[in-house]
Amino acid sequence: MQRQGPAGSAAIHFRAAGVILLVAHLLLVAWLTLRPIDVLWVTAANLEPLAGIKADLAMGPVVAAHRIGEGLLLLAPLGVLLPMAGGRLSVSPLASLARTVAAGALLSLGIELLQTGVPGQVVDVDSLLLNTAGVALAHLFLVPAGRARLRRRRQRAAAGSTRRRHGANLREEAPQGPTPTIPRVGIAP
Repeated sequence: MQRQGPAGSAAIHFRAAGVILLVAHLLLVAWLTLRPIDVLWVTAANLEPLAGIKADLAMGPVVAAHRIGEGLLLLAPLGVLLPMAGGRLSVSPLASLARTVAAGALLSLGIELLQTGVPGQVVDVDSLLLNTAGVALAHLFLVPAGRARLRRRRQRAAAGSTRRRHGANLREEAPQGPTPTIPRVGIAP
């Protein structure tokens, strides 16, 4: 945790906001994906990778863009919210990406497994792939730039507080004359 320094409380607030937004997003995703749907018939589960994407592309570019975009955007905010809730500024970009994508894939897998018991919802391996790709893309495009910006802001704040402290020390250490002595006390033998 990075609570030391001048931006300590800001880091706590940032993490708290990340956790609150993460929980809100997960509740929205659960409501969208795990509610029963009344339909006359249900298609079979898609367990063949990329078969659903190929079928979407065969329906035309507008339908394909809508369905593929829907799959990419469902869990994409996790690519930003998970690192935000973690609150680390100095971390390996590759390790952060791996952690975030793994967490997104596991959440997507959990949603797919829970959908097996929900009427009207069908398991689709392509949605798992698209959700994971959405998390990865959001993380790649937003998190490294955001962390770099926050690090620069933190360094500027630290440099400003160091200059203020240094200026205060210079004023306090100004010479004030010779040290007073007591004339009746002699030097010890």
